[in-house]
Amino acid sequence: MDDNDGYLIESLAQQDEAAFERVFKTHFKNLHAYACTIIKEETAAEEVVQQVFFKLWERSKGLSISGSVAAYLYRAVYNESLNYLKHQKVQSQYQQHVTHTMKNESYTPGKKFSMKELDEQLSKAMNELPEQCRTVFQLSRFEELRYREIADHLGISVKTVENHMGKALKILRTKLVEFLPFTIFCLFKFLNAIS
Repeated sequence: MDDNDGYLIESLAQQDEAAFERVFKTHFKNLHAYACTIIKEETAAEEVVQQVFFKLWERSKGLSISGSVAAYLYRAVYNESLNYLKHQKVQSQYQQHVTHTMKNESYTPGKKFSMKELDEQLSKAMNELPEQCRTVFQLSRFEELRYREIADHLGISVKTVENHMGKALKILRTKLVEFLPFTIFCLFKFLNAIS
């Protein structure tokens, strides 16, 4: 780490707007190009990089960067891009489940609309889960990892994993309670099938 990086890190930790703007202008374009190579979609890549800078500003007071600012930002964009792709996989798997569940069902256009609404609400509810809670839920339900595997992967206790799962399910039930019993039944039949 050179002196310039040391100065920038110190300035960011003091929430110096000029330093933040300098880092943003210096790195945004290249970080966006890097995110595009991972996500393959420009708008989503831009949102990912913006999220990284948002978190950088929000957490700047407790910022701990051991290497260069650029290395830190590239790592952050890489991790945020992977989180985005995991979330897309969750949505895709849920959509496939809905299609499979409804394939042999006889349902009216009203029920189709309810499933579309449920899909939107589920996506919204997932986004509103606290970050680690959402990660635990996704690893359990969509990566099919056991609680012990999740605990080892995230460096937390099995009890913490259980707490996050309980919290995630409680929040999802609360967020989706207004929907028709049929759609709720489909959702939780899916959740129970993969637990």
